[in-house]
Amino acid sequence: RGLAGSSTASVAGMEELLSRSVPPLPPYETKEKAPPPAELRSAEFVRYYRALEPGPPRAELLTRLARDFGVDHGRVAEFSANVLQAREQQRELGALLQAEDRLRYYLNPQYRGLFQHLGRLEGGLRFLVELRGDLVEGLASKAVDGPHVKEMNGVLKNMLSEWFSTGFLNLERVTWQSPCEVLQKISDSEAVHPVRNWVDMKRRVGSYRRCYFFSHCAIPGEPLIVLHVALTSDISSSIQAIVKEVLPLETEDTDKITTAIFYSISLTQQGLQGVELGTYLIKRVVKELQKELPQIKAFSTLSPIPGFTKWLVGLLSSQTKELERNELFTESEWQEISEITGDSTTETLKKLLNNNEWVRSEKLVKVLHSPFMRLCAWYLYGEKHRGYALNPVANFHLQNGSVMWRINWMADTSPRGIAASCGMMVNYRYFLEDTASNSAAYLGTKQIKASEQVLSLVSQFQQNSKL
Repeated sequence: RGLAGSSTASVAGMEELLSRSVPPLPPYETKEKAPPPAELRSAEFVRYYRALEPGPPRAELLTRLARDFGVDHGRVAEFSANVLQAREQQRELGALLQAEDRLRYYLNPQYRGLFQHLGRLEGGLRFLVELRGDLVEGLASKAVDGPHVKEMNGVLKNMLSEWFSTGFLNLERVTWQSPCEVLQKISDSEAVHPVRNWVDMKRRVGSYRRCYFFSHCAIPGEPLIVLHVALTSDISSSIQAIVKEVLPLETEDTDKITTAIFYSISLTQQGLQGVELGTYLIKRVVKELQKELPQIKAFSTLSPIPGFTKWLVGLLSSQTKELERNELFTESEWQEISEITGDSTTETLKKLLNNNEWVRSEKLVKVLHSPFMRLCAWYLYGEKHRGYALNPVANFHLQNGSVMWRINWMADTSPRGIAASCGMMVNYRYFLEDTASNSAAYLGTKQIKASEQVLSLVSQFQQNSKL
């Protein structure tokens, strides 16, 4: 009983807090004159929210905020009718624009006012990024759900996109001399190739390496998104050469540097998911490198292919269900695979893919090289989501105007690389004079620019595998 009582009390407390903190939408006529709500109220909301346990208590507050302080649907209906009326009566343009402006104003959800005031508080922007992080996580785990919450997430994302646009961002370079806490944050946030220890970290900010991040003028010194670059003499085909420990640290010989390889880009704040930062960071870093090392001729990524193994295992499963037919491999390939695995069905191969064991057999690695390369090319080039590349990393770089340039076999032999993409990685190459037109072609007509190597693998797939 006590618990039920206290939870009722906490709900009442929550409702009271929200009605105090969320400013009402002032009438349209007085929108310029409305006094801002007391700073204390916004600060009280921040304190209250941070005191709640992450998980259900915060989810409850976010759900109530989204549901009870959204758009006034009655008002929206009324002003929509006025817009239609102004059009039908063909009143002069001024009247129509005025009616539309009024409708636009009432389409603002009430909680938007709260977010605006929080954004002006000292430390408020950092708090809003945290709050959106909770929203993103809650939506992913279904802890918060429903159209109201999704709408609020979208509104907050758009507000953060304006606050985090390039004019407010500073590009900072990380070196071994950077503050310890910055190095620690960079190390903790490395999502693509985890940092093993301080020696590894020192290597990644040392010679022939560059590491940059964006910070925001309201959150100085805090890395929001981080880009790691290797300076090389050719386009790297393997990550081992880039992130393995190499000692002693040599001094850079700039004559050896002709190529910049972007090998990792990580967002450090979940709350900034979907806010366009990566594209701008790559563009700014290219400019920075051109200034520092004008002799660099090639800009390319060495990118992971998350989801390839999962996709492949899914294909093998669906083939098993339909018939004991094999449509991914040629007859002779399948014969060799069956001999090595001792199984003429796909079960053993699936198991070996799921537990990374296939890599231990040199014979299997050799036989799978050819079919996996063409399957991977198809996965990257041919598998689509709403007409765009299904693979999120491919989609990101193609939107930026890169060319799908080369697929590399056994390029990431870490357990993680084998598990995610059977050890393959891909180079997306940025030809700076073509990125704008490539990007427009991809976004406009969903056309993927790819090299001879990739297209030849795709056509091998079309000849030898059937989907």
